[in-house]
Amino acid sequence: MAAPWMGGTFPYPVKYGYCHVGRIEDGPAYWIGQLVFALRPHESMYVADLMDVVPLPVGLTPERAVLSANMETALNAVWDASPGPGDQILVVGGGVVGCLIAYLCAGLKGANVTLVDINPERASIATALGVQFALPQNAPTECDVVFHCSASAAGLATAIDAAGEEAQVLELSWYGSREISLSLGGAFHSRQIRLQSSQVGHISATRRPRWTHRRRLQAAMSMLIDERLDVLLTHSVDFEDLPHQLPILLGSKSQALCSLIRYP
Repeated sequence: MAAPWMGGTFPYPVKYGYCHVGRIEDGPAYWIGQLVFALRPHESMYVADLMDVVPLPVGLTPERAVLSANMETALNAVWDASPGPGDQILVVGGGVVGCLIAYLCAGLKGANVTLVDINPERASIATALGVQFALPQNAPTECDVVFHCSASAAGLATAIDAAGEEAQVLELSWYGSREISLSLGGAFHSRQIRLQSSQVGHISATRRPRWTHRRRLQAAMSMLIDERLDVLLTHSVDFEDLPHQLPILLGSKSQALCSLIRYP
């Protein structure tokens, strides 16, 4: 999946990434010294157009600002699904995007939001974000809106089973070239469940006539001004230590959510 300014080809070597926070060292006088977010690969220094960087709003720490692209994805998904106050909302998959969606939905008055994940340790993160937690076998049913973010067939099955009559299941998972099996028998047709994709490359149709990508990113960044979201920043690694740390962070036993990479 291509990202802006990437170089090389997968798997390695490749220059990849889209969650970069840095300080401007040269350019117009007004900009020098400002902290900015950019959809840039992992680089210690780069030259960018001013339109490709966004200054951090007052109150947003540079560490939390690395979540900007993920928050933009979550915001667009909430627009796509249009949950409302009082809704029963389910988020299947407690990764960074799923947690941010749950966090945004928790702000809806009277909404009952549950985060579902196979890892019981995600329960403490759900509590910190102000939502409920459930393992897949205990997921609530008859939900008004369901978000699926687990990138697994089992997770999507859980999402569909949890959807109520004529409810929507919004699919955010990126499967790449993998194929998954999906059972659309049972009550899928009789309950007229709607399955819709959501992708951050497109601004939600409900906002497209008025919003630009830059405006959406700025809005997402302002929504990160909440220290509760620091619970998603689970690890910090120096750039020089990446060859040793990456196999651990990406391993099957890793508990990492968002890992910060610090450059010299």
